[in-house]
Amino acid sequence: MTIAKEVAKSLLDIKAVSLNPQDPFTWASGIRSPIYCDNRVTMSFPAVRKQIAQGLADLIKAKYPDVEVIAGTATAGIPHAAWIADILDLPMVYIRSKAKDHGTGRKIEGKISEGQKMVVVEDLISTGGSVIEASKAAELEGADVLGCVAIFTYELSKGTKNFADAGLAIDTLSNYSTLLEVAHETNYISEEELELLKDWSKDPENWFKG
Repeated sequence: MTIAKEVAKSLLDIKAVSLNPQDPFTWASGIRSPIYCDNRVTMSFPAVRKQIAQGLADLIKAKYPDVEVIAGTATAGIPHAAWIADILDLPMVYIRSKAKDHGTGRKIEGKISEGQKMVVVEDLISTGGSVIEASKAAELEGADVLGCVAIFTYELSKGTKNFADAGLAIDTLSNYSTLLEVAHETNYISEEELELLKDWSKDPENWFKG
């Protein structure tokens, strides 16, 4: 079994992912979606979080062997970045969604040096906005951002375009299409639900007509 399938199965097993095409969830953006992924749940399952941390560490070693610092996005990326940094024996920082309004007013917590090669860790990719913004903030403070990694991506075309426009690489351990494949193979969803879930990914903003 590939790492993508292993992680997808783990997310389903611990109910970090909920699939409900008959009664869609509403995202913060207002999009009605048949899937809701909450990777924060992984923190409560040691075997799963170790699987994810090792998988992301291996991915980073293979793709970015020159990395010098691991950065986590606040807040969901922070624990995973810490575990990865520990495995790789590298410094770790985290990037706030906005600068502090007191003290030093920093957006990055931890120590980075000019030109330091960084990989940014996020838990989930939908449109990519938050991790792209975090990467830009790191570059403004002197980091050389090599790319981003995450546990899971919804594989939305808008997200792909946003990363391309930003000139930023993104790699994930698992993805929406693999998750659907595993969910169907394990009878988590029916054939009819599989088709509904596939339809959503083609046009998420207009999928729900109810």
